[in-house]
Amino acid sequence: MATTPERGRSTYHHGDLRAALLREALEVARAGGPTAITLRSVTRRAGVTVNAAYRHFADRDDLARAVTFHGQAECARLIERRLAGLTSHSGRDRLRQVGIGYVEFARAEPGLFQAAFLEPVDLELANDPRAAGESGRTPFQLLSDALDAMQDDGDLSAEKRVLAEVPCWSAVHGLAMLVVQGPLRSVGASDVDALTQRVVEGAIVAVTQV
Repeated sequence: MATTPERGRSTYHHGDLRAALLREALEVARAGGPTAITLRSVTRRAGVTVNAAYRHFADRDDLARAVTFHGQAECARLIERRLAGLTSHSGRDRLRQVGIGYVEFARAEPGLFQAAFLEPVDLELANDPRAAGESGRTPFQLLSDALDAMQDDGDLSAEKRVLAEVPCWSAVHGLAMLVVQGPLRSVGASDVDALTQRVVEGAIVAVTQV
């Protein structure tokens, strides 16, 4: 009687266990967010022992960090696609697409979004090349680029440009969390679209006037 090979065993012998573990960790994150990522749950899905994972990841946080980078890179690529569709390249238009893209990613991938943007404990990770999209820029850097463009356009003074990322990011992240994990979960898609537009426009006005 033929037996079914243990899941993941052939993957391990082919030398790409790290990729297999990351793939399973991404699925875990998509289903349950960052708190669901554990070495035990991921190795069980991959069909290997926990000890085998330590050959590729120092600990659970190391694995979760890899998920963070992957999630941020996916978000960056979505934002890049929105930016590529612009006919105008003004800073305001770019900032608008960064904000809308951020919320769009949260809605499309709520679990991965939370793993990407709630798990990191150091802002430096937002500039890590492993979190970059095709342009080589991370979501945070795409936000910074848009604000720099606004300054170049004369829409944002040098004084107001300092740390302008924080209020902009806070506005769209707050809405995203209300939509994916809070009381706005029951709001219809078209209404969320409208709310996203209002929040993004409000952030643009606020960052130029505060």
